[in-house]
Amino acid sequence: MSKFGDSLDNAVQRAFTRPIPKSAGAQMRYLVRQLKSTKAVARMLRVSQRTVERYVKDQIKKPRPALAGRLDTEVKKRWQPQIRAKAKERAATTDGVIIDTRARLGYTAPIGTTDQDRIRHLTVALPPQYAARLFDAHEQGAGDQRLQEITAEALREVYLQDNGRRAGSLEEVRFTDVDHIDFDL
Repeated sequence: MSKFGDSLDNAVQRAFTRPIPKSAGAQMRYLVRQLKSTKAVARMLRVSQRTVERYVKDQIKKPRPALAGRLDTEVKKRWQPQIRAKAKERAATTDGVIIDTRARLGYTAPIGTTDQDRIRHLTVALPPQYAARLFDAHEQGAGDQRLQEITAEALREVYLQDNGRRAGSLEEVRFTDVDHIDFDL
């Protein structure tokens, strides 16, 4: 489970203009339209082609929990691709992203300064260049560790250094023990 990646996906999904199909039959019909065949959908969801056909005809209404999860995930991946792309583009070029997190945040600095990391609850607007880096890394399949590093760099610059106005000698920011994280566009 990817805490950072899921949060980025949820932020983009909040930009959708139409609701995602709710019933299993509607979701299955949507996937069949997207992939052009019941065979391709069956292969993707790891079920038989006949099972897909029965969902499409509403002969089966309630999927097993594992199949319901895979079905929901695949529909969300493909839903409103143009809206998703515009939301990411806008965040990466003009708006940036807002991060709301509760985590342990601290830093390494020269001797004689405070470097005590502590649990902080922050809501910070990150500039577009960090939004672009986060979305690019996520699309390239980066794991939570890499997304956490990019977020730590962004928090160092925006929150701790106040865009270069203070704490210019920070070397490394520790962003660990993430209790919760939520991105918003």
